Amino acid sequence: MGHFDRLQLVGRITYYLGWISLLSGGLVQLNIAKNLFLAMSLTKRNLFEVSVMLFVICMASQLRALALAGGQVSGVGKREVAA
Repeated sequence: MGHFDRLQLVGRITYYLGWISLLSGGLVQLNIAKNLFLAMSLTKRNLFEVSVMLFVICMASQLRALALAGGQVSGVGKREVAA
């Protein structure tokens, strides 16, 4: 697995985890499953902070993957650059 693929995978995983934590925070806000999250010592603020952190990691890894993809030159392009 290359560097680009790993960055894409990290971005995808953190994106989905961010949505899960954001939805969990919404459930706590609506008092659905509140006891479950309180038993795990997770408040609405903690769930929101985790979701924001995961989305920031997702954006950073996706931007790095795009920069890496833009910096790579294809095989045809390498021959043209070398010529």
